[in-house]
Amino acid sequence: MVSFTFSAVAAVSALLPIAFAQTHTNCNPLNTTGCPNMPALGGNASFHFNTTWSDKLWKSTNNGQIAQKDEGAIFTINQSGDSPTIASSFYLLFGRVSVIMKAAPGTGIISSAILQSEDLDEIDWEFLGSNKTSILTNYFGKGNTTSYDRGKDFVIDNVQEKFHNYTIDWTKERIQWWFDDRMLRELKYEEALGGKNYPQTPMNIRLGIWSGGDVKNNDPGVVAWAGGKTDFKQGPFSMTVRDIYAEDYTTAKEYSWEGMDASGSWQKVKVLNGTSEALTEARKPHGVQNRWNALSKGAQIGIIAGILGFVAICAILITVCCIKQRRAGRREHAALLAQENKEAAELLAYKNQMASGRFGYGNSNRV
Repeated sequence: MVSFTFSAVAAVSALLPIAFAQTHTNCNPLNTTGCPNMPALGGNASFHFNTTWSDKLWKSTNNGQIAQKDEGAIFTINQSGDSPTIASSFYLLFGRVSVIMKAAPGTGIISSAILQSEDLDEIDWEFLGSNKTSILTNYFGKGNTTSYDRGKDFVIDNVQEKFHNYTIDWTKERIQWWFDDRMLRELKYEEALGGKNYPQTPMNIRLGIWSGGDVKNNDPGVVAWAGGKTDFKQGPFSMTVRDIYAEDYTTAKEYSWEGMDASGSWQKVKVLNGTSEALTEARKPHGVQNRWNALSKGAQIGIIAGILGFVAICAILITVCCIKQRRAGRREHAALLAQENKEAAELLAYKNQMASGRFGYGNSNRV
């Protein structure tokens, strides 16, 4: 049964700089001019991380290992400083994102599945590796960390050994966090400091794992929030993402910051109509090379073994056919030779009869 608790951990997390949750911006339009347009998803698409992977739609943004296996994409921390993360190249202006994943175990290890905009609006799922029955939900508006009541955590079934569906359903009026088929939390626009802290600008999808317990790279407060010091000798620590469903509630080709002011309001976002290149890429069949690269090593070895086996069987069949043909040829040659020998013997007998004068008359005497 899903139950709700508001913990001190959640309260402390609201105070932490969002950089600790692997968030960043390449160009903040609230304090920088000329920020580039953002490609829109402009529709809905499914991504199966155990079968396909498009480098055009998903970019790796940090150090660490990400491997594609039969189970899904495996994000692994092997040592201090690792924080493997990917981000979608497309953005959504309100939408629904479902992530099918297993969180990573390990003291100080944080798994995350978030939406974030370039002006630091953010909606989070976070998982502490030291607690396998807890989920933390959180949000930020424009990177504002002045309020202390945003983070809320929930006690649920095992998040580290089972795949679960973690969904964010985001509109201009409210945000809902869903665990499998149950809504855990709803935030309304006016509840976020009258809308000032409400996430409302185009966001992309960011998935990753990092060590809040890495004492070499984090302050003591962060280490304490993360559950304690990470002992990397106990690793590696891995998070698995199997599937993602993403739906952009706005039909668009791109989103533009042109005309954006300090309010960071969704109404200031310029929607550029047209065909979404990201959606076209997501829905088109992947090439043979992409499909091959997406397969696990075990699947690749299996396919190679199958091909080699097929070639070997064909070679054996061809060899057997050749042997049969050669044997049939030898039999035909022997039969032909026997026929020629028989005809030669009959001709010799005929010549002998001619020479003895017995041809056609036998041995009788004429009178």
